[in-house]
Parts: sequence; structure tokens; C-alpha cells
Amino acid sequence: MPTDETQLAGMQASLAADDYHLDYELQGQDAVVKISAGPDACAECLVPKPLMRAMLAPMLGVDAERIALDYPVDVHAGE
Repeated sequence: MPTDETQLAGMQASLAADDYHLDYELQGQDAVVKISAGPDACAECLVPKPLMRAMLAPMLGVDAERIALDYPVDVHAGE
């Protein structure tokens, strides 16, 4: 499955509106995604990690369980 750069750019723009920044690196069939927060970001604005992985999977062209996701704060710990 190819990477959908257009959808990824849309996701990055959406996150940027809440002062978050999404960086990613593809490593074969895996992806490493880091979402960092700017000074005006609210931790509660991020969706739970499983939902974010499900949203990112088709954009990155990898299975959701193969996405290593790093959030600035784990506000949804245990989900």
C-alpha cells in the first residue's frame, strides 16, 4: 500500500491547527510516528493512540499495529 502524501499533509495541517506537529519515518513495513506539542497545544485534544493508529494506517500504507506512535503526553493511558 503506497503512502498517501495528500492525506498525510491534511492530517499534519489539522494537528498544526491545535499546535501539534506530526513527523513520521517509514521503515519497510513499519512506521515510526512522533507527535510533538507546541506551547499552545492541549493534551486532551489528541485522540487515543489506537484511534490515531487506525487513522494513520491507510495514509502511511502500513498496518495499524506496525505503527510505533509517540505522543507528547499519554492522556489516554490504559485505552
